[in-house]
Amino acid sequence: MNFTMSFSDLMPLAPVMIVALTAVVVMILTAIKRNHNLIATASVVGLNLAALDVLIMMFGGDFAPSNVMGMFMVDPFTLFYQLLAIVAALACCTLAHAYIETYKDHREELYILMLISVAGAMLMVASSHFASFFISLELMSIPVYGLLAYTHQRAKSLEAGIKYLVLSATASAMLLMGMAYVYAYTGSLAFYDAVPALFQAIQQPMVILGLGLIVFAIGFKLSLAPFHKWTPDVYQGAPAPIATFLATVAKVATIGLLVRYILTSGAILVPSIVTIITVIAVLSILVGNFLAVRQVNLKRILGYSSIAHFGYLLIALVSTSYASLGSVTVYIATYTLTTIGAFGAVALMSSPYNNVDEAESLADYRGLFWRRPVLTATLTVMMLSLAGIPLTAGFIGKFLVVMSAVTAQHWFLAAMIIVGSGIGLYYYLRVMVVMYMTPPENPRIDAVDHWGQKVGGLMVLGAAALVLIIGVYPDPLIDLALKSEILSPIHMMLSQQQ
Repeated sequence: MNFTMSFSDLMPLAPVMIVALTAVVVMILTAIKRNHNLIATASVVGLNLAALDVLIMMFGGDFAPSNVMGMFMVDPFTLFYQLLAIVAALACCTLAHAYIETYKDHREELYILMLISVAGAMLMVASSHFASFFISLELMSIPVYGLLAYTHQRAKSLEAGIKYLVLSATASAMLLMGMAYVYAYTGSLAFYDAVPALFQAIQQPMVILGLGLIVFAIGFKLSLAPFHKWTPDVYQGAPAPIATFLATVAKVATIGLLVRYILTSGAILVPSIVTIITVIAVLSILVGNFLAVRQVNLKRILGYSSIAHFGYLLIALVSTSYASLGSVTVYIATYTLTTIGAFGAVALMSSPYNNVDEAESLADYRGLFWRRPVLTATLTVMMLSLAGIPLTAGFIGKFLVVMSAVTAQHWFLAAMIIVGSGIGLYYYLRVMVVMYMTPPENPRIDAVDHWGQKVGGLMVLGAAALVLIIGVYPDPLIDLALKSEILSPIHMMLSQQQ
């Protein structure tokens, strides 16, 4: 591999470099003088510049897909997922500002960790080599340990950080072992180059084991069943803006990486791997929905809900066609927007930071409509979208996933999506019903006055508006998703077969 290259060869990764440079600038500013508003503003400006650069590359007209160092493939798929990660990170930064405003200890390091993690997430969706795969995954994951435990005075926050640290390390070990088995038989670490060798060695049990270990490790990061046990505990213990970060930025990066690996390495053509992914998808739908029914904690409900939603996504992935990749992309976009709004409402209810527990129990939302009607309407829209009710973005995403399964004649999987959505209706509607009940005389916790005039509040309202707009007029998002294709001979071949 030739590593002699000029600076211009790295320009396709300019958005990542902008985010990394922002992290360095924020470190320097923090060292000179601690000023929470300045640090938060610098972080948001850097992320906005990165988003602007991605948009220029997407719509500038002269963009050509690039293979950077043989490790990163920057194509329309990469740009779309990078933009999604940046938008989610911007939402998390705005939520974190209000949440941590009155925090007793240092607040500025939160933004440094978040920016480093975002840089890792953006590299993940571009990775086309096992080395960049693992390094970018760890670059995204390691700052999250600190973010989860950031409000360490809360025992639950510290517990969440330690749990994620231990279990994530286990998943990383599985991932490395899987890579070692695949490399031993293919002789290549690059996704694209290993395809011929992979098919020659596909009868080897160790290759199947290696691919399986890689899928299991990514399954942990996506909190898919049966690797889901950490999810509700970590979501409950994490500060609300960081739970939002984990549920959006980390998940967007991981699903992007999984889709690229599965579709470019040839793993999607291995029957046993398709079977493993299908079993994981069905288990995730059943486990996520059935366990969410028993919860009375909103953050745990959203945690179990995410398990089911990524089960739906995997069904679109195994129903592989040109249209199904678009379905995955639309679904992850609608899921991200909806999750930002749902966790955003929790963050607004839980701020400013104090020694009282967060507004996570359903009892804290009883009668919320009579105190905060607009916030209640926003959270109602998010619950309807997660449930897949028509005229919301969630319905569009779920409809396209069902259509992918039906197109591939996977009738059982299509039925599983419908059954899972039916179970999900119960616990989403229960959250809504609680908000419109008779309020308690003295609410334990409430959102701050004029929450809708603050940046975090405006962002949550904007997410709700987008969820409704996409639900009514989804064509622009669908067109953009269909154009965000992966440059892979295997994917093109599968598309032509449909």
